[in-house]
Amino acid sequence: MRLLIVIPAFNESQLVAKVLKSLPKRLDGVSNIDKILIDDGSTDETAAIASTYKVQIARHVLNRGAGAATKTGLQYARENKYDALITFDADGQHSPEDIPKILHPIITGESDLVIGSRLKGGQKMPLDRLILNKLANITTLIFFGVLTSDSQSGLKAFSKKAIETINISSDRMEFSSEILLEAKRNHLKIREIPAKAIYTNYSLAKGQKNINAIPIFVRMLTHLLR
Repeated sequence: MRLLIVIPAFNESQLVAKVLKSLPKRLDGVSNIDKILIDDGSTDETAAIASTYKVQIARHVLNRGAGAATKTGLQYARENKYDALITFDADGQHSPEDIPKILHPIITGESDLVIGSRLKGGQKMPLDRLILNKLANITTLIFFGVLTSDSQSGLKAFSKKAIETINISSDRMEFSSEILLEAKRNHLKIREIPAKAIYTNYSLAKGQKNINAIPIFVRMLTHLLR
């Protein structure tokens, strides 16, 4: 199995080196691990720092959003015929120890899309993140018909079938819900696995704010009605 780890990044020069160094070099059941950092219009040294590591770099001239970065990663995986893909944020929020856990159902063929859920296993989430996440979960259920505990998690694993069939058009944060809609439309097997979230002042400052819930909701509805 050939695995691609996609790391969306926007102005992550403070932590990108630490994140890249933390990623596994080998995994059971995987013959080859490649990494690609999607530099989403960074204005700092993110790309320059990443270039000193063994990682492919794709650059967006302008900041387009996490959805656009993920879309670029999925396209790269399709074009290069990878068997599996993992998305892993560059802000230090995810634990690399969770990578084998979310990849295992992909390797065994039990699932096509695995979500690393920050809300399974009893871990607490900061209140502002919890409110936004719950709103997104409810909206995803009402409009897309998919129930998850953490629809907005950036830690996901995709099977080859998911890579080939999930086609997202959203550039911003509503892309996470659109992925679930695409999975449902294509009859993909979805699973959630408990995952650790590492909350720091840095990662919390980089995240979504509750005030963004309304435009995200409107964009989600727009995509559903297309």
